[in-house]
Amino acid sequence: MNTKEAVARRILELCEERNMAVNALATVSGVSPSTIYSMLNEKSKNPGVVSIKKLCDGLDISVKEFFDSPLFEGLEQEIQ
Repeated sequence: MNTKEAVARRILELCEERNMAVNALATVSGVSPSTIYSMLNEKSKNPGVVSIKKLCDGLDISVKEFFDSPLFEGLEQEIQ
């Protein structure tokens, strides 16, 4: 798994934990649904840290809490 895939899975995981739809996350985060959906699919190769921070604010968690997940352990090396 690469970092982008881990970010997408983490977003979905957090939404599921809160029984929240992606559109609801967009609303509480002040991020457009299309931005989130592009983070979840192949359109966005590099989810922006500002967008991730906004999602964290909407979820009422810190960026540290976002990345504190086994999903981010042992990721593939991104430099090629």
